[in-house]
Amino acid sequence: MSGTGTPGASSPVTRVVIVDDQAMVRAGFAALLAAQSDIDVVGEAPDGARGIELCRAAHPDVVLMDVRMPVLNGLEAAQQLLEPSLGVTHTPRVLMLTTFDVDDYVYEALRVGASGFLLKDAPPADLIAAVRVVAAGEALLAPSVTRRLIAEFARRPRPRTRRSRASDPALRLKGLTERETEVLELVARGQSNGEIAGSLLLAEQTVKSHVSRIFTKLGLRDRAQAVIFAYESGLIAPGDQ
Repeated sequence: MSGTGTPGASSPVTRVVIVDDQAMVRAGFAALLAAQSDIDVVGEAPDGARGIELCRAAHPDVVLMDVRMPVLNGLEAAQQLLEPSLGVTHTPRVLMLTTFDVDDYVYEALRVGASGFLLKDAPPADLIAAVRVVAAGEALLAPSVTRRLIAEFARRPRPRTRRSRASDPALRLKGLTERETEVLELVARGQSNGEIAGSLLLAEQTVKSHVSRIFTKLGLRDRAQAVIFAYESGLIAPGDQ
């Protein structure tokens, strides 16, 4: 279902599955994305359960997942897709679709590994850009979502259970260098690699290398999980700007 559009023909093709219970939403998104030369819509599904079946057969790179659906909602479907399980060798990136930017599922979806959120009424260019950003391994987190995520952590009581040294975020944070800690803080505040490079007067490729090492050291999937880790480790706190 690929078409013509930008960027150039040499770009790798991103395979996309759309999971939404509204047929018109699926059709509209599919038509828009299929017009791009670097995006191939490989399937659509009306609920989370059928979406999981489709993803396991089609091996998409990115899944556009509605939050509220019958049979199996988007959060539960995303969790099943992103949990390592026997026999599943391909884990897609999941971009949650929602009608409200203050959706109650924001926190939990990011916790299970979703790569970000997109409003259903976002401009067409934003949808296309979001798919490309997520396919490239980045998280789609607007500053407003980042602030709400931190606010949610502030509202929730800190767990009282004892942590092992290996799992304690504060101790894991000490495994980073001073520069890596600076970069992580800016990542958690929603800055892109280019913005971090400008803030720290570094080359963007250097920032990219730092980010890669940080995620490897901390076992993080992407920027969404970096926000969570930064709060849990005490690197950033509610009210920080």
